[in-house]
Amino acid sequence: MRLSTLIVRKLSIDLKQGFARHWFGGDAFRSQLFNATSMTFPQGEQFFIDSVRDALPLIESPELREQVRGFIGQEATHRHLHAQYNAELERQGLHYVLQRWIAWRIRQSSKVSLASRLAVTAAFEHYTALFAQVTLNGRLGLERADALPRLLWSWHSAEELEHRAVAFDVYRAIGGGALRRVAWFAYVSLLFTIDLTVQTTHNLYRDGQLLRWRTWAGALSYYVGRRGLAWVLVPHVLAYFSPRFHPLRHGDDGLATAWFTQYRDRYSELKA
Repeated sequence: MRLSTLIVRKLSIDLKQGFARHWFGGDAFRSQLFNATSMTFPQGEQFFIDSVRDALPLIESPELREQVRGFIGQEATHRHLHAQYNAELERQGLHYVLQRWIAWRIRQSSKVSLASRLAVTAAFEHYTALFAQVTLNGRLGLERADALPRLLWSWHSAEELEHRAVAFDVYRAIGGGALRRVAWFAYVSLLFTIDLTVQTTHNLYRDGQLLRWRTWAGALSYYVGRRGLAWVLVPHVLAYFSPRFHPLRHGDDGLATAWFTQYRDRYSELKA
């Protein structure tokens, strides 16, 4: 367990100025996949916040409680900025079709235990950490993206890498076991795949790019190209099923540290 202090950062960015429809280097598929991911963040990150906050009274370690407060602060800033980002997507004619479905799922989650809600949170955090890793290490080609969305996504990725172990550590701190953890991970993996596929497909349809060969050539390159996501996704997914799994054994802290250092003039530090 790593117990370093998590800093809440306010990113200096004006999303109201807007950005191009195909902001990811002209790649329609990558642009709309990232956009689909952003659409889910306000609801998802509020669920993560609520889950770890509900666990605070059960956490004995002062250091872990402090990390939870930092986690909540970071996720709240992500939620706020992605709501602004998503408003621009609405202006571009993209609609979040999963909102009611995900809201229903979140309401249903009140019927399961806190440990299960934390297991769901830890599972999603594993995926966001993997996504952050390949975003920051250049595998996805984010350097080709327009400056404004590139700044938002790289900042978000750095903080996701930084706090990737918090929900997992909270889950274990309240007595969560390996069987429950991997069972909910399998469930989350299925939902995450379906949700992202449905929303990305809808975005491409609204964008007029769904039936173009170049769109799906881009999709193939993204997933199974020479530097495709599949080659890192599969081993990281399988690793989660190990009873010895811990998030800090996966991911490169140096990527986050390098980003915070290089872009120190693009954010201010806040109290958690």
